[in-house]
Amino acid sequence: MMRTVSVLMALAATFVLALMAAAESFDFEKATVDKLPEGWTAAKTGTGPGSVWKVLEDASSPKGPKVLAQTSSEGPKPLFNLCVADATSYADVDLSVSLKAVKGKIDQGGGPVWRYKDADNYYVARVNPKEANFRLYKVVGGKRTQLASADVEPLQRKWQTIRIVQQGDHIRCYLDGQLEIDAKDATFRDAGKIGLWTKADAVTSFDSLSIAAPSK
Repeated sequence: MMRTVSVLMALAATFVLALMAAAESFDFEKATVDKLPEGWTAAKTGTGPGSVWKVLEDASSPKGPKVLAQTSSEGPKPLFNLCVADATSYADVDLSVSLKAVKGKIDQGGGPVWRYKDADNYYVARVNPKEANFRLYKVVGGKRTQLASADVEPLQRKWQTIRIVQQGDHIRCYLDGQLEIDAKDATFRDAGKIGLWTKADAVTSFDSLSIAAPSK
């Protein structure tokens, strides 16, 4: 009996350690202000000026004063600004990120990307205070297709949290703890990188990005 209990405890400990090993977090506190964090790459879907990402200081951020921000207000309407964590690789994922829409005449807000293959192929969920909505998209071959949308309360220059849980083709999108989108899509099945996204001239700050495998 004692041997069985010991074996079960060892298996449970191994399972917990595996979950811990799968988890990653980014708060940018060790990064240098006015530069990209080490291990992150800026990219674009489309062409034109924009996608200028750097670490800034913001005392209002939810986890320490440093944030990662898309700072260019020069991006044209069709441009998607991307910043990707190079070493990440997830298929099924439970991720969350805090963001603050700072400004934007053409577009505002932003959100996370996942199962990112390259700058033209990925999933993205974004909140837009200018349009007062929260939407899930897939970008395939550089073309964005809407998968689902929800009307939400617009919050400009205030921090909000987006959480994404994807298992297989099942995608759930939460905004500030509230499930807003429940959808299915099987376009991207394999593991991909995690990143951040804004559109056109949307100047947006991000902080407290956490990534883990979803609980079963």
